[in-house]
Amino acid sequence: MRSSFMMALTALIVLGFIAYWCTFTVRFTEQAVVSTFGKATEASVRDDPRLYPKWPYPIQRVTKYDTRRRLLQIQSETQMTADDRQIIVEAFLAWRVDDPLKFYQRYNNAGPDARDHFIAANANLESLMRSAMASVSNFELRELFDPTPGASRLSDLERAILDRLTRTDDAGLRMAEYGVEPVLVGINRILLPQDTTREVFERMRATRQTIAVEAQTQGESLATTIRNEADAAADRILSFASRRAEAIRVTGDSEAARWLVEFNEEPELAVFLKQLEFMRQGLGRNLTLMLPTSLPGMSVFDPRLVHDGGAIPPFDPNAQPAAAAQSREESADR
Repeated sequence: MRSSFMMALTALIVLGFIAYWCTFTVRFTEQAVVSTFGKATEASVRDDPRLYPKWPYPIQRVTKYDTRRRLLQIQSETQMTADDRQIIVEAFLAWRVDDPLKFYQRYNNAGPDARDHFIAANANLESLMRSAMASVSNFELRELFDPTPGASRLSDLERAILDRLTRTDDAGLRMAEYGVEPVLVGINRILLPQDTTREVFERMRATRQTIAVEAQTQGESLATTIRNEADAAADRILSFASRRAEAIRVTGDSEAARWLVEFNEEPELAVFLKQLEFMRQGLGRNLTLMLPTSLPGMSVFDPRLVHDGGAIPPFDPNAQPAAAAQSREESADR
C-alpha cells in the first residue's frame, strides 16, 4: 500500500517536471519566440495569451518579450542650432517591441536571456536617437526659447526627431530591421553653455532695449498727438465761446438800446422802476427801518399817494429832498 502511494507521488512529481519543461505560458503583455536548436522562423512566434507545449531544453528555447512601452533616456547630447548656437539637449525615447521575430534574430547573439536583448537594443537605439537629434540644426535658438505662449517650436523638434526615426530610409529602415517601434520622443530640458548663455542674455537685453525705445517713441508720439488734439479742441471751444459772447453782447446792447429809448420817453417810469429795484435790493431781508419819505426811493411810501388814488407822483427834475429844502430855508433866515 505504501509502495503504491510512493509510486503515485513519484509519478506526479515526474509529470510536474515534464509539464514544467514541456509547456510555457504567454501573458497578454508578452510575445514569445520558440527557437529550435537556436533557429526561429515565422511559425516560431507565439502572441496569443495562453498555455503552449514545447520540447524541453536544449531542443527548444522560449524567449519572452514584454511588448509594453519602454523608456530610453538620452543624456547631455551637444547639438548646434541653425544660427550656430551650441546647446546641450536631454531627451527620451518611448519604444516597444513590434516584431518579436526580427528582434530575436537581431539580438540573439547578445545573450540567452531577454534582458540581454533589451540591453543591446537600448545601446543601438541610443545611437540612432543621438543621430536623429541632429534635427536640432533645423531650428534657431530663439525658436526653441520663445517666451510667447504657444510660439515655442520644441514640439516641432520632437516631431522632427520622431519622423527621422520612423521614416523608411536611414534610421527609420534600421529601426524596422530591429523589430522595434519608436512611439514617442520628448525633450526633457535644454542646457546652454556659458558662452551661449552670455550671448543669449546680451541678445535678450538688446531686444528688450529696442522694445523699450520703440515703446518710448510710440508714447511720445501719442502724447504729442493728444496734446495737439487738446490744443485744437481748446481753440475751437475758445472760438465758439468768443462768438457766443459777442452774440450775447450784441443782443444785450440791442435790448438795452430799446429800453433806453423807452426810458427816455417815460422818465417817470424809469425813476419808479429804479426805486423798486432799490427797494428789492436794499430791503430784501427781514429788517425794520424808520426812514423819511424824502429819501431817494422812499417817496413810494408817501401817504399822500393814497389820497391821490394811488397814482405815481409826477417826476419833478427840480425837486429836492426835504432835508435839503429845510437847510436852504434856515440859511435864508440867517
